[in-house]
Parts: sequence; structure tokens; C-alpha cells
Amino acid sequence: MQLHDVWFVLIAVLWIGYFFLEGFDFGVGILTKLLARDRPERRVLINTIGPVWDGNEVWLLTAGGATFAAFPEWYATLFSGFYLPLLIILVCLIVRGVAFEYRAKRPEENWQRNWETAIFWTSLIPAFLWGVAFGNIVRGVKIDQHFEYVGNLWDLLNPFALLGGLVTLSLFTFHGAVFTALKTLGDIRERARKLALRVGLVTAVLALLFLGWAQIDQGDGKSLVAMVVAVGALVAALVANRAGREGWSFALSGVTIVAAVAMLFLTLFPNVMPSTLDADWSLTVTNASSSPYTLKIMTWCAGIATPIVLLYQGWTYWVFRKRIGTQHIAADAAAGAVH
Repeated sequence: MQLHDVWFVLIAVLWIGYFFLEGFDFGVGILTKLLARDRPERRVLINTIGPVWDGNEVWLLTAGGATFAAFPEWYATLFSGFYLPLLIILVCLIVRGVAFEYRAKRPEENWQRNWETAIFWTSLIPAFLWGVAFGNIVRGVKIDQHFEYVGNLWDLLNPFALLGGLVTLSLFTFHGAVFTALKTLGDIRERARKLALRVGLVTAVLALLFLGWAQIDQGDGKSLVAMVVAVGALVAALVANRAGREGWSFALSGVTIVAAVAMLFLTLFPNVMPSTLDADWSLTVTNASSSPYTLKIMTWCAGIATPIVLLYQGWTYWVFRKRIGTQHIAADAAAGAVH
């Protein structure tokens, strides 16, 4: 295996890690409107991800940076062709971060309600658009002989990509509901389990359609195995959730995300961005990669830094592992006082 193949795998791992972690992060943000009944419950939901949401986004920054350094042609074509959707995602992530930090800075109800609404929409929109983006990457887009995207925004809104958006939106919401059941106490925990069951059933149908479509179009034996694992893990997560085994349900929903994203990358390889105009104009791990020397230096840096980052993030989750409920929300915080 050559270094450009190794870095394709590493970038796939980074995206898998991002969707696994930011997936429940987005899901909890969506649940602030779908699950929480009052301000204390919304505060509980926000507190479940409060210590970790910014660390989860580091995976996105690393994936983007690794793509820029390892596959500059892929980065250039992707970010120029998908400029508007990616800009919307970026704006959402910025506003979302501000909302988390500023929501409790003032006690007025309108102030807090507006920031909570911002958290909801800036969680929902990226959850949908990431699926649209990856659906187009896997399906292929209009790339010419100069490796430039020559389509328009409407070309990106095709049925396969839109279905991909619905899959990521529903899957992240399910992942977030299972995480909420794992991290909370009392009535909100029970309602999160019931909501996870309903959302999970919808997700299973959508995921089967989307992954099956991708498998029929571009899949092989390896991608078929990944698809079976993804669908099987999702069904098992639903069973575990119904049995009240939140830990197993969350782990299995995570396996679903890991296997589903792995399948998409397996169907993609050795391309990184197929051309629908001419297969010879597709970006591949070979023609889109940096020099071997650059990839070698990156490999050494990644080998040293990655274990440190993983240990630190794992420690963060361990420290904030306990369940919380409305009884843990101070009266002044529940009422909206500055804290």
C-alpha cells in the first residue's frame, strides 16, 4: 500500500470519527426542540454536550486540513464546487458555537429562546447538508478535463444526494436520542428512548434505500459487507434501546455510522471525486495527491500527534461520564439567570 492509499484511509477514519462524535452532538441540538418540554430540560440536553461539542469539531478541522495537505486537487475541486453548501455549514458551525457560549450570558427569556432556536437550526442544517455533500462525492459530479467542477448548485440537489441528506439527518437524530438516554435521568431519559425507537425505524428504512442504491451503482464485496454491518448494527441498536440497554444501543448506533461511512469510502476508492462527464477526468488517489515527500512528513506528524489527541479527548469523556437530570440544574440557571 502506497502513502496516498494510506492517507485516503486516514482521511476516511477522520470523517468516521467526526460523524460518530458530531453526529450525536447534532442530534442533541435537534432534540432541544423535539424532546425538551421546558427550559430546564433544554438546559439538561445542552449540558450533556457542553463539555465536548467543541472537541468534536476538531475532527472536522483535521479532516479538512489533511485533505488540503494530502490531496490538494481534491480539496480545491471539492471546496470550489461545493462552495455554497460548505459555506452554509461553516456559518452554521460558527453561529452554533456562539449560541452555546452566549445563551446563558443574559437572563431574558427572549434572549435564551433565540439562542436555543439557533442551536436547533444550526444542528439540523449541517446534519442534512453533510449527507447531501457526501452523496454527491460518492455519486460523482461534473468535473472537466482540468479537474474543475463545471456544474451548478441544482446539480448537487439530485435525488441520491437528497436521500443521503435525509439519512444523515435521521441517523444523527437517532444517535443523539440514544446518547441523551445514556446521559440523562428521569422522565427525559424515558422519552428519549421512545423517540429513539420511532426515529430509528425511519432511519433504518432510509439507510437501507440509500446504502442499497450506492451498492448497486458502485459497490463490491467489501462495501456489501460494510452495508450489512451498518444495517445489522442499526437494527441491533433499536433492539438494545427497546430493552433499556442504553450503553449497548449507543455503541451499536456508533457502529452503524462507522460502517455506513466506511462503505461510502469503499465504493469511492480509488477515486476521491468521480466525474460524471468522463471517467478519465475523475480525481483519484493518484492524480489528486501531494508528493511522496509531503505525505511522508505528514505520516510522521500524524503518528506522533494523533495518540495524544485521542488520549486527551478520551479523558474528557471519562471526566464528564455521569448522568444528569433536571435536579442537577440550579434554580437560577433554570430560570435563566446569568451563570
